Amino acid sequence: MGSVRYDVAVVGGGIVGMAVAMTLVSRWRLSLVVLEAEDRLAAHQSGHNSGVIHSGLYYKPGSLKARLCTEGREAMFRFCQAHGIPYERCGKLVIATTENELPLLNELEQKGDANGLRGLRRLGPEEIREYEPHAAGIAGLSVPETGIVDYTLVTHAFADLVRSAGGKIHTAAQVSGLRRKMDELLLETTAGEVCCRYLINCGGLQSDRIARMSGVNTGLQIIPFRGEYYELVPDRRFLVNNLIYPVPDPRFPFLGVHFTRTVHGGVEAGPNAVLAFKRNGYQSYDLSLTDAQEMVLYGGFWRMSRRYWKTGVGELRRSLSKRAFVRALQRLIPELGMTDLHRAGAGVRAQAVEPTGALVDDFRIVEAERMIHVLNAPSPAATGFDQHRSDDSRTGRKEV
Repeated sequence: MGSVRYDVAVVGGGIVGMAVAMTLVSRWRLSLVVLEAEDRLAAHQSGHNSGVIHSGLYYKPGSLKARLCTEGREAMFRFCQAHGIPYERCGKLVIATTENELPLLNELEQKGDANGLRGLRRLGPEEIREYEPHAAGIAGLSVPETGIVDYTLVTHAFADLVRSAGGKIHTAAQVSGLRRKMDELLLETTAGEVCCRYLINCGGLQSDRIARMSGVNTGLQIIPFRGEYYELVPDRRFLVNNLIYPVPDPRFPFLGVHFTRTVHGGVEAGPNAVLAFKRNGYQSYDLSLTDAQEMVLYGGFWRMSRRYWKTGVGELRRSLSKRAFVRALQRLIPELGMTDLHRAGAGVRAQAVEPTGALVDDFRIVEAERMIHVLNAPSPAATGFDQHRSDDSRTGRKEV
């Protein structure tokens, strides 16, 4: 690639990085490059998720998550419609299976109302079966504004728009160093040196490292959690019409194992959330000594572990035992059997953890001189960062 100068360099070729790049080149006259460490776009979180277009049900009213999700959801639907990307506004059910979950279901409904969701409907046991004949629960909440899409396709559509507006995208370009020179930033990458005026870090699983490389004190560290999926065998897909979720534990930013129909016709079940000892460790046996050492030397990791070890043991049990995984799913669909599922893929979530051991639950974006670092972009990041103009117009772009 050689030494090339750009106005803006975006680090990270996932959906967040591509959405940022697309928005910038559509609104400003500037030179821009996207640097992706892997040999393809959407290689990690963006390409290893269940493809849900979230409604905004779960998030604290007034939070960045809530605002970006509700706005981004409609922007995503419009974008997919305009660009011929398969999607569905299929809706989902959140089901309470025990009496002690009813207050939490009430709280979800209140959050949904506060966040402007339309069409929320409280359901009794018989009404649940009208939506999902094989599901069971004592109460449910119908959320019609939830959708499904393939976020890898969306990421590549964003990339096409970046290129058509003159932006550059380089894969196999891992950032390995950064230094300042006057009013410029010099990035060392595996594809050569890049010079830029501004840097936007959307590095996902590596975002904290990139920030520290830039001299920024992040106040947190990324701890990777692997989410493992099962998939319903084809002749049992009729058990799920759309999306079926449990009432989540409000102490965690994870939603619990659930059922998700995909736009490609399959039905996924999961994910769990188990500690990964490699930041891109998609298999249970994956290990990086560097990643593991950095994790165990971080005080926030041990404080988190002391706080949530019982939950961690339960998640590990579901990882090691298919029977335990199926038992958790049977709370929602009792007739589900062991032979109805086979193992599918996995994803790794970049969970930011503070030194206190607290799990960062909202987006965490830190500004520094000539830099912006997106340090925590959990679900619903794929929905929430889609804040572009869907008409793709390049008229009226401003100079940077």
